Amino acid sequence: MAEKVEFASNGAGAEGYLALPPAGSGPAVIVIQEWWGLVPHIHALVERLAGEGFLALAPDLYHGVATREPDEAGKLMMALEIPRAAADIAGAADYLAARDETAGGIGVVGFCMGGTLALWTPTVSDRVVAAAGFYPAPFRGWADLDAQWARYHGKSAVIHAAEGDGGSGAGNVTDAVAAITAAGGEVSVYDYPGSQHAFFNDTRPEVYHPSAAATAWQRTVEFFRGTLA
Repeated sequence: MAEKVEFASNGAGAEGYLALPPAGSGPAVIVIQEWWGLVPHIHALVERLAGEGFLALAPDLYHGVATREPDEAGKLMMALEIPRAAADIAGAADYLAARDETAGGIGVVGFCMGGTLALWTPTVSDRVVAAAGFYPAPFRGWADLDAQWARYHGKSAVIHAAEGDGGSGAGNVTDAVAAITAAGGEVSVYDYPGSQHAFFNDTRPEVYHPSAAATAWQRTVEFFRGTLA
């Protein structure tokens, strides 16, 4: 079952797309959108995670705006108000924690812009204990995001790095790995030879890499099962 839901966000309201697992309960995962917004591709990923046994919720960080035009997407991404995004994501975690169907921990996964925000999420919500970032885009520096890395202590992360972005050697990836490790967290980074940015997005055939996408998905599901159960 999937539906649009509303939840509190630091005294304001926010919306998201929620799907429940067939069993009715399970660990929870927040899904962070790409720069396009809360488009059907993200809805499909929410439902796919639910099929794997998780409560999945994608908060709408653009609050009703979405696009398929790269120029517009870039403007929306750069205009994203980081304090509001932090409140929306933390509010999503609180909402999931309060639901009776949540049985286990809470994780987060994101793609592109969302990959960066997913890795950042454990620094803004103590409820989120595991993060998976797909090809995190350096649209903001970690300092600009005011990442409180100390909050990663005892938490875990996995990063899926695209070769076209520089792979595991990309600066934003190495900086995150160093900070998470220094905080006492655990982090694994996977490289995907021959992959381009957005290799997981099957709605973009020009960059979609089926074998890399399948491997990254399997690793992500196993990661969440191991950290959120």
